[in-house]
Amino acid sequence: MKSKRGRPKAFHDTTEQNTIQSLDRALHVVNYVAQSPDRSLTEIATALEQSPATVYRVLVTLAGHQMVEMDPAEQTWHIGAGAFRLGSAFLRRSSLVERARPVMRHLMERTGETANIGIEKNGRVLFLGQVETHESIRAFFPPGTQAPMHTSGIGKAILSHFGPDRVHKIFESEAETYFTAHSLGTLDALTDDLALTRTRGFAVDNEERTLGMRCIAAPIFNSEGEAIAGLSISGPVVRISQDRVPEISRAVTEAAHKLTEAIGGPAMPVES
Repeated sequence: MKSKRGRPKAFHDTTEQNTIQSLDRALHVVNYVAQSPDRSLTEIATALEQSPATVYRVLVTLAGHQMVEMDPAEQTWHIGAGAFRLGSAFLRRSSLVERARPVMRHLMERTGETANIGIEKNGRVLFLGQVETHESIRAFFPPGTQAPMHTSGIGKAILSHFGPDRVHKIFESEAETYFTAHSLGTLDALTDDLALTRTRGFAVDNEERTLGMRCIAAPIFNSEGEAIAGLSISGPVVRISQDRVPEISRAVTEAAHKLTEAIGGPAMPVES
């Protein structure tokens, strides 16, 4: 007879009766501060449609656990060291990030541009790590940053190996998100782009999220042959010019294949 593990029968029931409203409110505050740093109490309360007194109590409680911290000079709030420790614990769950570091560093040194790694999380790209270029102008995606998949090189690299229904669902959830005039605005445009990505083995973000920035990404596969992550190089278009796309895309795909093999995925030699 299996012993009970302290899990209620309604473990998967996430209806309101099984949530703690004060905790839910606190997590909303943490998420907002993480995504929108350098905000005052009034700005946070207004954005979350909560009273300043309520939000203040939440912030003080979170600060007691180092989840957030206040800049006393500016009276603004920022994410704290406690949140970083929790995020680091998440990253340690997978050998992917640990094994990716030397691969990413070599990729950055080979191309001279910033290397990134990310996964799909709840229909969005979640960036797990970055090795920055030494250049003064660079792309910056700190761990924990999220982005719509259809405007991201890594997102499109992963999406290109998802089924049509899943792609449709993910696109519809972010269909109104446009960052630049280059962002893919229709499902047909995205589908065509993903077909090209799948054929050539890498995705290109041509100023689709940020004007003046280009990203080249390739998928990483697990032992089941599933695209679970993406590896990319990103930088300004003046350095990642169209002429350099073949050179950089080869470096990125080779690095992605190396990381795929390192985590037990299938060997996929790059065509010469």
